[in-house]
Amino acid sequence: MNNIFACDGTQALLKGSTVCLEPAQEEDRELIRPLAKDQRLWEFTKTLLIDDTYDRQFDLYFDEALRLPQLGGQAFVIRTNNTIIGMTRFFNVEWKDRRLEIGHTWYIPAVWGKVYNKECKLLLLQYAFEHLGFFRVEFRVAHQNIRSQRAVEKIGGLKEGVLRKFAIRNDGSRRDTVVFSIIDDEWPEKKKRLQEMVQAAL
Repeated sequence: MNNIFACDGTQALLKGSTVCLEPAQEEDRELIRPLAKDQRLWEFTKTLLIDDTYDRQFDLYFDEALRLPQLGGQAFVIRTNNTIIGMTRFFNVEWKDRRLEIGHTWYIPAVWGKVYNKECKLLLLQYAFEHLGFFRVEFRVAHQNIRSQRAVEKIGGLKEGVLRKFAIRNDGSRRDTVVFSIIDDEWPEKKKRLQEMVQAAL
């Protein structure tokens, strides 16, 4: 299995002017647990249900994040000024086809609409295309989550279609999944636009 992420655990793997992305570690668990306990974060995905089983759900969620390197992926903790503001992941990494997915991204509501997501995606996409040499990066968004769909379109994601009744959420409801992508041929132009957006938001 390819080990595409090299980090000694003390330095950020990906660092920009406003955010740094560090590999998720066990010591982050209790720092993130209260941050993730906000119903607004999971309104559309229902990844975590804010009920009496929250702690058990969160531990399963975080355990999965920590296992990602064994599957060729990586979960990241997103920080600004050494304060945790969210998480994101590289996953569904397919080396043969040179593609991966970016997702499981969330931020505390206090930073919604600010520069952080734009720069986070710039760092992730730059790493995927320019360091790893991938051809395709994919984003999958719940059909009800219009805010996230607009955010993906804003950073340059091309909407490819809708996978109908693609998944069953943790509350038992079904969801359609909207698929977006960026490919390597498009990246230079989209990178320039994303850099301009980040600069304008500083």
